[in-house]
Amino acid sequence: MSLPPERLDRFARHIVLPELGGAGQVALMETHVVLVGLGGIGSPALQYLAAAGIGQLTVIDDGDVELSNLQRQTIYTQRDIGHAKAVAARRWLANFDSAISVAVHDDRVSAANATELIGAASLVLDGTDNFATRLVVSDACVSAGIPLLSAAVGRFQGQVGAFGGHLPGQPCYRCFVGDAFDAEDCDTCAEDGMLGAMAGWAGTFAAMQAVRLLLEGHAAFGDAQYGKVHLLDGMAPALRSFTIAKDPACKACAEV
Repeated sequence: MSLPPERLDRFARHIVLPELGGAGQVALMETHVVLVGLGGIGSPALQYLAAAGIGQLTVIDDGDVELSNLQRQTIYTQRDIGHAKAVAARRWLANFDSAISVAVHDDRVSAANATELIGAASLVLDGTDNFATRLVVSDACVSAGIPLLSAAVGRFQGQVGAFGGHLPGQPCYRCFVGDAFDAEDCDTCAEDGMLGAMAGWAGTFAAMQAVRLLLEGHAAFGDAQYGKVHLLDGMAPALRSFTIAKDPACKACAEV
């Protein structure tokens, strides 16, 4: 597959990078990313995934835009208040790059619909704000054989990790946090607060890691980094990383 002239011009700054190149850009155009959650992480992640040239995007969120979202959720404007986030995200994508194939789901992810919603994606990026949903998404990814990039943010801290629980020897998100968080019990940014730019850092870092994962086998920048979790500290500022192991007793991926 070759890039048409208008796409060559659009992605010229990618193509001149030896670590990415034309082959890497073509590979990105052939990928399908499912983005679960269009909030503080999902908004900037969506912008940079679209800017990277991802060919197909599925966006999932059952919420409506609120005034308090605008402090950190960068794809929305005052005109979007009261409208569905998923619909507003599709409108943003249409204005940004009409060549991207977009599917929209104004749904809440659950164990009953997760597998259907993520479909046959190349990658799922989860930016939701509670453990119960993250675990549902993780379990569906393991079952469907899809890589998962999980990102979270709060106050002045962010966290981004890649999970390949569908692969032998690789951990899933449940290996990382365990089974205790299946219940709907998670602190919210409304209670704890969040620096808007911190959400931007976590979301854009997640987008970069998504590109890195998707390019594995296609370009020098490609490296899935399964099992590696990156902690972003906005107060210091600093970033540190650690690697987690597969849990041999994990109820989601132990049999893989």
